Amino acid sequence: MTNVDEAATASGDSGRPDKSGATSAKKQMPLWQETILLLVLALLLAIIIKSLFVQAFYIPSPSMEPQFVENDRILVQKVSYWGGGSPGRGDIIVFKDPGGWLDANEGTAPRSPVTKVLEKIGLYPTGGHLVKRVIGVGGDRVVCCDAKGRVTVNGKALDEKSYLPKGTAPSQIKFDRTVPQGHLWMMGDNRGFSYDSRGHMGSPGGGYVDEDLVVGKVFALIWPWKRAEIIHRPATFEDIPDAP
Repeated sequence: MTNVDEAATASGDSGRPDKSGATSAKKQMPLWQETILLLVLALLLAIIIKSLFVQAFYIPSPSMEPQFVENDRILVQKVSYWGGGSPGRGDIIVFKDPGGWLDANEGTAPRSPVTKVLEKIGLYPTGGHLVKRVIGVGGDRVVCCDAKGRVTVNGKALDEKSYLPKGTAPSQIKFDRTVPQGHLWMMGDNRGFSYDSRGHMGSPGGGYVDEDLVVGKVFALIWPWKRAEIIHRPATFEDIPDAP
């Protein structure tokens, strides 16, 4: 009859702890180290996404009412115009200050300890950007106003009732401009409270915005939640003829 010791020897079990068992098990990372690692990875991912794809911005002024109200939060697609694409008429875009467009108050968001940290790592804009609507692109002739007081682009009148504040005139300032290639004619929706291309016609840049200054296209309003929506280009911009 085989005794217990012989059975253990036959099976390769000497009765001593197996070196490949508990003593060789991988030591697990402490929870606090794992948490820090996950936070670092999440931060790196956020920075990559911000740098290449999407970035959140705030609305610094009432110039885009009623679509956006001051201090709203929006998302901007930074890849919108990559690969040879360019801003289209009717797009709402974020762009860098061409020089002298921002006053002392516009472009400064309410700051909290959290936003201050995000500013340091580049995940929250620190100012120097504007949000306006593209009215004309390179080669377009933009005019205000026709016999009915409407803005025209290449001779076609825009129906702007869907995005201008109720009762607001398309423009109190008259203009007749041909947009240089590679540039944009920008206007805020709240025409009486927007210091845009019209207000800089006498400046060195002529009121035009270089496409190189464009950060990206606004595609969503994300805060406050009750007004969150995806942003679409108004239908009135679909049938504008090409520049002659």
